[in-house]
Amino acid sequence: MTQTLSFAFIILWSSAFITSKIIVESSSPFAALSFRFVIVALGFLLFSIYLKEKIFVKKKFILEACLSGILFHGLYLGGVFFAFSLGLSATIGALIVSLQPILTNIFAGPILKEEVSWRQWIGITLGFIGTCMVLGYDIGENISLIAVLSSIVALLAATTATIWQKKLSNKLPLPISNFYQAIGASIFLFFIMLIFEDAYINFTFNFILSMSWQIIVVSFGAFTILMYLIKIGTASKTSNLFFLVPPVSALMAWFFLGETISNFDLLGLLVSSIGVFIATRARESQ
Repeated sequence: MTQTLSFAFIILWSSAFITSKIIVESSSPFAALSFRFVIVALGFLLFSIYLKEKIFVKKKFILEACLSGILFHGLYLGGVFFAFSLGLSATIGALIVSLQPILTNIFAGPILKEEVSWRQWIGITLGFIGTCMVLGYDIGENISLIAVLSSIVALLAATTATIWQKKLSNKLPLPISNFYQAIGASIFLFFIMLIFEDAYINFTFNFILSMSWQIIVVSFGAFTILMYLIKIGTASKTSNLFFLVPPVSALMAWFFLGETISNFDLLGLLVSSIGVFIATRARESQ
């Protein structure tokens, strides 16, 4: 069951990098994200009502979930979308964000008291090497410094959010937690939109299709799977799955967008896959 969900998460999360690039071609980044999470919040609210979950919970839990949403959706996705709007390629953005497992494993020990074994570190190293093999040729492109910094903000936010979610914000049913996360993110993104951009959305066919995919498949599907995997597993182990996102994104770009992929890229995907297998299996074998 967990393996199936992990596989589904990798595929769905990877698809977000392709659709994000399409979305920012027709909208400003923060307006698009604020719009997205208003709809996501409404969806999770209706789902929670259907499941007869208790909507009004302790204020402390609401604030913790909202902070999680600001980190995951506001700063992480906001950083990625903003970088894409400045012209950063999806592959470079994916490569920078793929450093998250390294940071999570470094901090998971002292903060969450999780033991990170030497086998896991071998898997982490292989995962990172494989990712660099797939995406390394893109590094020589002309890249905006602000776009790179924005991706680094996204990286730090994703790392912090994963640890936070495991340590503090794991006290609510998933639909309720996701509802308040979406509320927190939409409010945060709305104010960022008002302060930092000339907001606009052109409801083109590509925008509607890509936004629908991100709302239904990514926010309701992939993100819920991520929250579940963090809840039942360790933060370090779950974060290692992110090493497979950039290579799989590259494969998707080849399949859906006609971008070329070399034999060296395929070798990198294999190395990354082996690394993730070792890193995620290490705990189970101990």
